[in-house]
Amino acid sequence: MSKTPSPRLSRRVVFAGAGTAGALAAAAALLPRTQTEALLKDTPQAGVDDKGGYQVTEHVLRYYQTARV
Repeated sequence: MSKTPSPRLSRRVVFAGAGTAGALAAAAALLPRTQTEALLKDTPQAGVDDKGGYQVTEHVLRYYQTARV
């Protein structure tokens, strides 16, 4: 029985992958940030809804901005 050699990662492939990942991260950072602003405009103001459900407030939006990858 002969063993087939496992493929090796070359430096060229590793650097190309790192460059692609960096480009994707930069593109994600430049996506429109108006989604959170539109979400805030469409939600009722705090205190208007007394059901006690989920409400999008400035605090929640700030959390989403800091948790963004």
